[in-house]
Amino acid sequence: MLIVVSPAKSLDYESPLATKKFTEPAHLERAAELIEVMRTKSPEQIAKLMDISPALAQLNFDRYHDWDRAFTSKNSRAALLAFNGDVYDGMDARNSFSERDFTHAQKTLRILSGLYGVLRPLDLMMPYRLEMGTKLTTKTGKDLYGFWGDTITNAIREALAESPGEKALINLASIEYFGSVKPAKLDAPVIAPAFYDADKSGKPKIISFFAKRARGVMSAWIIRERITSRKALVNFDGMGYRYDKIQSTELRPVFTRVESAL
Repeated sequence: MLIVVSPAKSLDYESPLATKKFTEPAHLERAAELIEVMRTKSPEQIAKLMDISPALAQLNFDRYHDWDRAFTSKNSRAALLAFNGDVYDGMDARNSFSERDFTHAQKTLRILSGLYGVLRPLDLMMPYRLEMGTKLTTKTGKDLYGFWGDTITNAIREALAESPGEKALINLASIEYFGSVKPAKLDAPVIAPAFYDADKSGKPKIISFFAKRARGVMSAWIIRERITSRKALVNFDGMGYRYDKIQSTELRPVFTRVESAL
């Protein structure tokens, strides 16, 4: 069973490392191609392309020009410890993962990336910002979906074949990032858990902040508990969420919690 999640915009290159283990990303050649394209952009062009502030555009302009394939412990860190958004706060790998958990995560978790394509948890990465939905024109397409083509799907299919337990993909990524995967070519079911918060009247709704955090909590739970069957997902109870059999389908298990749990 394999989990996929999205990256985060926020990064952490300051906190102490929870593990010294690391690996090298599989698609560095392709990443270098994108870096060369981004190096042709001015800060103003980057700001317009990515709809970000001038300060962020300048920061990422500098990052593209500082990017170097010679990754070291000084200029890069493992992806799972570099990303710092809601999903990663929920996962809390920095504080809750043992060395064995990191090793298991390497087999069961993949991070989809606009720049790197697919990252394993321990793959080193330099700081960057390049969201999958960016309409960046390259020789192979008008956006990053076109640039990556089948590369990400093929990588996920290979990881699925090597992952422990049932051959199923647990999609805990956003719509933007999962759009880079072609499910029909995976030869495996795609399970997309959903997290709802119900008010006192019982009306369920998705609250983005909580849903993102719950994706991380579920990812960590699957890794730490060595969950290898999609049927076992019904036992998840992190953050007060409970499996909702009535609202669920085979490919979309729904987890809800009441207002008092917020």
